[in-house]
Amino acid sequence: MQTLVTPFLMFQGRAEEALNFYCQIIPDSRIIELQRYGTEGPGKEGSVKMARTSIGGLEVMCIDSPVEHAFTFTPSFSLFVTCRSEQEFEAIVAAIGKGGGVLMPPDNYGFSRRFAWLNDRFGVSWQLNLGQLELK
Repeated sequence: MQTLVTPFLMFQGRAEEALNFYCQIIPDSRIIELQRYGTEGPGKEGSVKMARTSIGGLEVMCIDSPVEHAFTFTPSFSLFVTCRSEQEFEAIVAAIGKGGGVLMPPDNYGFSRRFAWLNDRFGVSWQLNLGQLELK
């Protein structure tokens, strides 16, 4: 068996909503598997016990935590999206920015002709880039 590293997102009641949103706005995305808590718990019945999704080809796991935590997502960890066109970039920036927060507004920052860093309405951080980064 191969060692596998997979990003894991912990939500507190909005995992399925977030996954559906990501699959709607990021091309080549889909929910692979979704398990729900039943009446036996420990999570709220119907909430996400475990999910696997492919976001633009990257497999990501997530849950709705049955335990309330004093922390949430941080921009220190983000999902980096390389967009194929200006139109795709603008559409994803608009969708992720709606109800979220802007960390770096869309602009030319030198390392990229079009880049933005946003938090979505669920608190997940996204770096969006048009084309290839110019690493030096």
